[in-house]
Amino acid sequence: MILTHILLCVVLCSQQALSAPKHTKKSHANNILDYVNPLIGTQNGGNVFAGATLPYGMAKAVADVDGENTGGFSTDGSNITGFSALHDSGTGGNPSLGNFPIFPQLCSEDNINSCKFTTAARATHYKNDSVEARPGYFGIELENGIHADMAVSEHSALFRFNFSAALSANGSAKPLISLDLTDLWKSRQNASISVEATDGSDSGRMKGNGTFLPSFGAGSYQAYFCLDVAGGTVEDSGVWVNDRARSNPKQLFVTRGFNLFYLQAGGYLRFCDLSDGTLTVRMGLSFVSTNQACQNAEAEIPGPEFDFDSLVDRAEDAWHAKLAPISIEMGDVNDSFQTNFWSAVYRTMISPQNYTGENPHWQSSEPYFDSFYCIWDMWRVQLPFLTILDPKMVSNMVRSLLDTYKHRGWLPDCMMSTCKGWTQGGSDADNVIVDAYVKNLTGIDWDLAYEAILNDAENEPLEWSVEGRGGLTSWKNLHYIPYLDFDPVGFGTNSRSISRTLEHSYNDFNLATLARGLAKNTTTTYLSRATNWQNLFKADQNSFINSTNTTFAGFFQPKYLNGTWGYQDPIACSPLAGWCSLTSNPSETFESSVWEYMFFVPHDVSKLIELLGGDETFVRRLETFHTSGLADPGNEPVFLTVYVAHYAGRPGLSAKRVHQYIPSRFNTSYAGLPGNDDSGAMASFTLFGMLGLFPNPGQNVYFITPPFFPSISVTNPLNNVTATVRVTKGFDTEYRNLYIQRATLDGKEYTRNWIGHEFFANGGVLELEVGSEESRWGTDAKDRPPSMSTMSTMKW
Repeated sequence: MILTHILLCVVLCSQQALSAPKHTKKSHANNILDYVNPLIGTQNGGNVFAGATLPYGMAKAVADVDGENTGGFSTDGSNITGFSALHDSGTGGNPSLGNFPIFPQLCSEDNINSCKFTTAARATHYKNDSVEARPGYFGIELENGIHADMAVSEHSALFRFNFSAALSANGSAKPLISLDLTDLWKSRQNASISVEATDGSDSGRMKGNGTFLPSFGAGSYQAYFCLDVAGGTVEDSGVWVNDRARSNPKQLFVTRGFNLFYLQAGGYLRFCDLSDGTLTVRMGLSFVSTNQACQNAEAEIPGPEFDFDSLVDRAEDAWHAKLAPISIEMGDVNDSFQTNFWSAVYRTMISPQNYTGENPHWQSSEPYFDSFYCIWDMWRVQLPFLTILDPKMVSNMVRSLLDTYKHRGWLPDCMMSTCKGWTQGGSDADNVIVDAYVKNLTGIDWDLAYEAILNDAENEPLEWSVEGRGGLTSWKNLHYIPYLDFDPVGFGTNSRSISRTLEHSYNDFNLATLARGLAKNTTTTYLSRATNWQNLFKADQNSFINSTNTTFAGFFQPKYLNGTWGYQDPIACSPLAGWCSLTSNPSETFESSVWEYMFFVPHDVSKLIELLGGDETFVRRLETFHTSGLADPGNEPVFLTVYVAHYAGRPGLSAKRVHQYIPSRFNTSYAGLPGNDDSGAMASFTLFGMLGLFPNPGQNVYFITPPFFPSISVTNPLNNVTATVRVTKGFDTEYRNLYIQRATLDGKEYTRNWIGHEFFANGGVLELEVGSEESRWGTDAKDRPPSMSTMSTMKW
């Protein structure tokens, strides 16, 4: 009987020389999705997630490689090691998620141990020209002829593996799907799997869970899966350990072994008699339980006929709806700029991820978002962009941050895989919340928001490396964070004294803004603390580049507890001197140089200009920074430096610098990002630059520069009003005319070089005339953006 069954499978499998199924893109009028290329940033450390996802979706399906695999897949020509459905996008450091990779292969002969199970053994190169990535869909072909494509729902993924071409070359082989109880980082602490399949049946199931470590944080998390495979007749099933498999037992538990030895293990399902040459694999996911993973799969991708095409169509509809509020008049602008723009819009909505209903830590009716990875990166541009494009979703994100405060006692500064991430600077969620407040987002408990931010400002947690602020005793008494601080209240990485002083200052300014708006009596206290950044300004400090004095005096420097000065070379941690990491070589500035942080006083650039010697000296210093190789466009603190010339009455220089970086460093190539996308931060810098309005978040300020298109409009999805930025005279596709000569707002003369969020909230038309030389527009003191020191206390 067994022999007859095997022979029947051999005969039927040998007849399966069918073509791989394809999905045809859904037709939309003027389909903006045609301009989205998810592969931008899949080389050179961009680390973007290139696979199938819904906007803010938890399930993220893609091929994982053994090269640049922080986002799962890269176009670096490395080998595919599996296909998994949990990922983060654009992050640095260790690969994040990539749990429970599955792998299709043909096993020769009838010996199950002819299959390749471990990561290194199964690694297979892919055909470079076979990669197809678009919103909601990812497809690729292995060199052995197996074609894979995938689509997703909110918490589940659907994979199709077509073996037709591979079976034509080797008709006696048996298609097999294996599952590996691992993740991309190989951080698994323990895991289990059970295989539920009957030989001769038309489908099989594997389910289980694992405990893993977050890639940039503390603690551990559990993930759960429920895998169903259909499309053929089950030949056999079982578990494997290292490179050996057996059909019995059907269950397995694996943990770290002697000296933390990492044992690879998992389950498999082997088939014959594929009805159309294809095995369809549904993977349900959960952070709560295996049962919930199965429920997610069954509810979102019902069987037994898994409808792949409808999943892709639904994803395309969802993405089209999210991008639809923006419209562009292209004129004769090269299509590559539109590809750059729309691809960036798409990347802003890959993370944060909506894990509502998947929170294993507490029960709540509030939204729950994860993959704030990290807010230090996201608060400056990405979340402000989403405040314009998708304000309701940002309100939900803020509610999620506040609900985290209610249940954990602290606002998160970084969060991934449901774990606490490492703090990088100040308490950055404060900036996100206050930005939402000044832009009048609704549905948020502002009294709770004040309480949460006040907690960050006044109370130090025991472990401030994952939440809150460290050094608050020194902050309150000395009014700066000292170098080698004595902090008996809490503990964390004792570094970053300069950048933390600057960032705490801005946190306190934002708290003052919220306190004033809510009529609290603490406004003056926090406005005073917002000036603490000045206590680390050393007026006689100079800087040398290659032993040549830059001639500029005055830089931030570390200061000891006793008030004496320490020293950090102002070019340290810049591209001229090497990268500084939080974990390997921490310095007194986080991931950027003193030169770069010299311009990080978002709330009082006017005072900074005064300390540095006035407008002319300030502008010369900015020019040196951006032309000497000191500026790192791949790291977020540089973003504001592109635009601070507005405060010195030189908006034209800001426009010039935008074009210095776009498209030279932010473009449509696979290596088209200057660093990892940081959950969409690099994308958002691109967007605001091309839009011609760049935010100073936490304040009601957007800096005006000419857009990259003749006209660009954003319709507010809450009230259906439209804000349009249009160049009415002088636009040229070579971008020689970079300088605004004249502006009108709704037909009235407009001389300010900045505009408020009312433009997006209420709609309007900002019309610009541009030319090839700087003009007087936006240069007068009254037309510059507001600064704390130039505004009266009453106005704050």
